[in-house]
Amino acid sequence: MAQRFTTPPGLDDLEAIGRKALASVPDELARHVRNVVIRVEEFPEEEVEKEMELESPFEILGLYRGVSLNRKSVSAQPHGPDMIFLYRRPILDYWSESGEDLFALVRHVLIHEIGHHFGLSDEDMERLEE
Repeated sequence: MAQRFTTPPGLDDLEAIGRKALASVPDELARHVRNVVIRVEEFPEEEVEKEMELESPFEILGLYRGVSLNRKSVSAQPHGPDMIFLYRRPILDYWSESGEDLFALVRHVLIHEIGHHFGLSDEDMERLEE
């Protein structure tokens, strides 16, 4: 059953939805992301916008930051934890325009970013979804 909101979900609400979405991911994926940190922020940082050449911060719903599993080396020094960012305002904007279930949308974004953790490109994931 879809969760109903009388006001837009806040950062904590979206984080709870993200945790619930992660718990629903099949174990064969989830076991590889147990150490990945999931953060919810209002918008991507300005640096991310410039790096990704975004025209608007609303163009990105989530982001994977880290070294994908296919590029990790046991001898490499860690650069910090791998992270998945969920961007609240762009997600809520997309949600309100699309009418999709918010949980399903957050889960989709999360799985997409987990795909990047595995080293899949956007094009790879689009082919898999077709």
